[in-house]
Amino acid sequence: MDAAIVTVGDELLVGDTENTNATWLCGRLADRGVTVRRVTVVPDEVAEIARVVNEYYAEYDAVLVTGGLGPTHDDVTMEAVAAAFGRDLVANDQAADWLAERGYSADDLVAETTHLPADCRPLANEAGVAPGAVVESVYVLPGVPAEMEAMFESVVEEFEGTPTHTVVVDVDEPESELLERFTELQETFDVTVGSYPGESVRVKITAAAADEAERAAEWVRERSELVDSEN
Repeated sequence: MDAAIVTVGDELLVGDTENTNATWLCGRLADRGVTVRRVTVVPDEVAEIARVVNEYYAEYDAVLVTGGLGPTHDDVTMEAVAAAFGRDLVANDQAADWLAERGYSADDLVAETTHLPADCRPLANEAGVAPGAVVESVYVLPGVPAEMEAMFESVVEEFEGTPTHTVVVDVDEPESELLERFTELQETFDVTVGSYPGESVRVKITAAAADEAERAAEWVRERSELVDSEN
């Protein structure tokens, strides 16, 4: 399963807010064996959100959109997702009933709070107020991290791919000296290799089978100078 993540918000683009939602979602999707192919940040603009959602919907198995839900002037994500599918925003009785069960009457809320894309599947916001929605394979989630995480967990079983196994080896050598070994490693084992230099070089080895990842890691250990914690 391939997925794309779209995070919405001007505050992300100017650096006022750290994009922790994307990082969290990438980790949870990886846990499910889902491959994230794109992470995109877009402004609070209907046309931009709709264009990206439309493109990614055509290309990937699932699209997760976070941010821009609610009744304020810059909460335009639902409108944009509806536009991407050529649908109207309409009052959603299921979302209204759910909020009523939590003690919110129509007088307590701005009317647009429960306006969702026509024929969508509403998602309850157990940690907040603004509901989410599923339109085809596009999942629209809140931007508040606690709300987004709770809503994602309510649909987590709908995301499933091929689990992978990862082993990290810390190598105490310059990255440039490891290039030939990386080539030989990938020729010898059915793995992917990531290389992340810092005080040492973190060699991340990923494989579909745990024993294949561990054999490849041991191959690296035997042929490399390791940091002290690995000795």
